[in-house]
Amino acid sequence: MPLELLFLGSGTSAGIPMIGCGCAVCRSDDPRDKRDRPSVLIRYDDPSLTVEDTHTEFNPKQTGRRQILIDTAPDMRQQMMRESISRLDAVIFTHAHADHTFGLDDLRRFNAVMNTALDVYAEPDVIHQLQSTFRYIFEPHTNVNKSFIANLIAHPIDEHEPLNFFGATWTPLRLMHGRLPVLGYRIDFAGRSIAYCTDVSTIPPDTYPKLQNLDVLVLDALRYRHHPTHLTVDRAVEIIEELQPKQAYLTHIAHDISHAELSPRLPEGIQLAFDGLSVQLD
Repeated sequence: MPLELLFLGSGTSAGIPMIGCGCAVCRSDDPRDKRDRPSVLIRYDDPSLTVEDTHTEFNPKQTGRRQILIDTAPDMRQQMMRESISRLDAVIFTHAHADHTFGLDDLRRFNAVMNTALDVYAEPDVIHQLQSTFRYIFEPHTNVNKSFIANLIAHPIDEHEPLNFFGATWTPLRLMHGRLPVLGYRIDFAGRSIAYCTDVSTIPPDTYPKLQNLDVLVLDALRYRHHPTHLTVDRAVEIIEELQPKQAYLTHIAHDISHAELSPRLPEGIQLAFDGLSVQLD
């Protein structure tokens, strides 16, 4: 299993079910209609790691696997518990909206479990917003009670410079989320490729070439009706059919969409993501 994509959350900013909503999807008993705020985990082998005789699940040398988290959703604690994730090698952000960042405080548990600082990556503007929102983390002198806080090392991303994480190439993908520039990511490892493009309404022309020859494309598809900052289902399908990945998954789903109703109507090779779905590329 060289490369794996695990959907931790596949819902929109309010999650599903939504507070105070009695619609059919929010009342659905289908577990695929229970959607946390959006986040994914990328796992892949690291050939530089060797298994040692002493075993601990917190040491990547024991598993030979790296785990990179994309975005820290407000539901992050529940997501980590549900999927039994107790170690992270890095965190990378798409943008600074609350549904993608407000779980940041929970990274402190990974510091405690792994007994080390954690590297986080984002564009400079996003780092600045995180530092403002979570000032007590990034400026520890403001933590007057000396409370237990996350130990994070922030690294700025240049959208034009691919990143190398433990042998995998992560290419930033410029996307537009309404008027807000955000990032998606293309991950290439061992001849396989995944692109994760959430919170997107338009894909700039310069980004399209970076989305060619994909094994897996994950794309925003909020709802059926027009939305100013997200793709509709129909538009997402059009883009997927233009790019021709081997497989595509729709994410950032609102309560307008029933999994059971939409899934059979999607073209071959396109599926609705759901929380807990694991996509494994051998």
